[in-house]
Amino acid sequence: MQPNETPASMEVEAAIPSASAAATLPPKPLFEPLKAHEMSDGRVQFRKVSVPPHRYSPLKKAWMDIYTPVYDQMKIDIRMNLKARKVELKTRADTPDVSNLQKCADFVHAFMLGFDVIDAIALLRLDELYVESFEIKDVKTLRGEHLSRAIGRLSGKGGKTKFAIENATKTRIVIADTKIHILGSFANIKVARDSLCSLILGSPAGKVYSKLRAVTARLAERF
Repeated sequence: MQPNETPASMEVEAAIPSASAAATLPPKPLFEPLKAHEMSDGRVQFRKVSVPPHRYSPLKKAWMDIYTPVYDQMKIDIRMNLKARKVELKTRADTPDVSNLQKCADFVHAFMLGFDVIDAIALLRLDELYVESFEIKDVKTLRGEHLSRAIGRLSGKGGKTKFAIENATKTRIVIADTKIHILGSFANIKVARDSLCSLILGSPAGKVYSKLRAVTARLAERF
């Protein structure tokens, strides 16, 4: 190629589909959404929740309150295995969503931890709810009288401190010996956990209340 020659430009023509070609295309297929049992190739999915000995009697009393929303509304089969002492859950052919099985398992598990049915049932209704558990020894190693006093500080007189934290943070708290379980949204659990940790570490209730008021006011402004 000579230096003074200009290279020939390549001409590209875009093929414009004609109206007749567009008319011959098949219509876009419309697929029905897959059902829960079809997503897992027709296999039935199971969950098992252990029943601790101290929750056996409460489970007997509240069985219909647990059974009705799980079976009728979430369309999940539920039964109590007396031999294995486990609550067994499985999907059905008419289960509308595959996530319902895990929601029901979380609901039953929350009841086993000590939450009331009316509080635990929120796990079925709302997606952004969690249960967080920790022990007092995770925060501070306490023994004997010191441990008893820490549990007393968490509850307060007649459960006053616990109720105050629950109402301020929109959570539910269960204090089962040295274990603490919190049910709520992620941000609210963090606020409640910080308050409980301050009480375990020895802060007086009044100081925790004032800090809680400031934090909840800030949370209310944000949302």
